[in-house]
Amino acid sequence: MSSERYEMRANPWLETIRAGGTAIGGWISNSSTINAEIMGTAGFDYVVIDTQHGAIDYSAMLPMLQVLSIGASTPMVRVPSCDSGHIGKALDAGARAVIVPMVNDRASCEQALSFTRYAPAGERSYGPTRAVLVEGDDYFDFAGDQICVIPMIETREAMNNIDDILSVPGIEAIYVGPNDLSISLGIKPNTTDPVLDEAMREIVAGCRRNGVVPGVHASAALCDKRMDQGFAMVTVSADVVALRKQVGEDLATARGTVAQTITSTY
Repeated sequence: MSSERYEMRANPWLETIRAGGTAIGGWISNSSTINAEIMGTAGFDYVVIDTQHGAIDYSAMLPMLQVLSIGASTPMVRVPSCDSGHIGKALDAGARAVIVPMVNDRASCEQALSFTRYAPAGERSYGPTRAVLVEGDDYFDFAGDQICVIPMIETREAMNNIDDILSVPGIEAIYVGPNDLSISLGIKPNTTDPVLDEAMREIVAGCRRNGVVPGVHASAALCDKRMDQGFAMVTVSADVVALRKQVGEDLATARGTVAQTITSTY
């Protein structure tokens, strides 16, 4: 094949956060390529496929990533855990970033980053089966700059180690999981407790100290609040939640009743 240098596909999310802008994203928890196509062509800066809590395994994730290639959104995968196999397979399938749950200290953050980088910078195994098809034969040359790992801050322990985590070289963004963070702080998930808001402010302050972009799982209703708090990567729509809300509203309208309030963001 030609040795001509290929340009990797546009990465709206990375371009936006590196320019100091705010990226808006969507979330997929259902293993439907139709859902992926809807999300991928809606105009989000990024779309996340959730293989941690979502009903999605590798055999479903791969075609969903293929469908996301139709649109311009940056494809991301939330992996089940900080595991080289999970992270490597997501990247090899074409994800441009991986969101890694339960990163509680510097060592686990460094490990997650290492799984996304080829030697000598890391220990990622080379075998971008699908990624090389969509990114070009020089994927190896671009991957170090264009592939990102996004550690999740979602426990009290992670907050206690916030500067140690955020100061790891190569970390450009983090992602707050408000529900697990709430539980870790002793409050219920899906609430607007002041304790959670204070934790959010502390995390954003840590990000500013370390030059890292703060991201958060939210909803359209919470978007303005989270951006006012300083978050520059905000997930505002999730497929399952959107379907639940619309079905509930349609049924309530037909029956002349009041639709159930949906507070979940997943």
